[in-house]
Amino acid sequence: MEKKVLNNSYWSEQYQANNTYWNAGSITAPLKEYFDGIEDKNIKILIPGVGHGHELLYLYRNGFTNVTAIDIAAEALEHIRIEAADFPLDHLILGDFFEHQGAYDLIVEQTFFCSLQPELRVNYVEKMSQLLADKGRLVGLLFDDCFKTEGPPFGGSLVEYQQLFEPRMHIQKLETAYNSIKPRAGRELFIIIERKND
Repeated sequence: MEKKVLNNSYWSEQYQANNTYWNAGSITAPLKEYFDGIEDKNIKILIPGVGHGHELLYLYRNGFTNVTAIDIAAEALEHIRIEAADFPLDHLILGDFFEHQGAYDLIVEQTFFCSLQPELRVNYVEKMSQLLADKGRLVGLLFDDCFKTEGPPFGGSLVEYQQLFEPRMHIQKLETAYNSIKPRAGRELFIIIERKND
């Protein structure tokens, strides 16, 4: 079977065909609960692979002032422009996450990791480490399931993630999410992973 090329054309085609199976329909409870506990709404936040933007829109509508989204598909960013016409356009970046530059206090992981070919996971960890500011955190959800179908989404396991992240970053939390949406219950790990000091 020919391997899928997961580039901007591939993801644009998924949006155009309305094949957005990764879309939960709204912000999921684990991230909402985490966001609701953040007191400083001026922290610098990045959401890679923003998709339909449920996390971005929740943060923006709840007073977070410095949220940036990046996606490889123009359709994703257009959806956000329609949903929130007042969102600052210079914080919506059409481009490749691996080429992005910046320093963020919080990076939100919601189905971006699982959309990448597994051979890019080491690059993902390296790039996250580069993009996180001192004491910055990567927070979100990873699948704790090995899917039988050819991805995306691509699955994984707790042990795999420990081996992947521990050499470059500090794992503060990596545990089964207790409040996942029903289709993902028992199959998601909530993560809080911090940048290691150089």
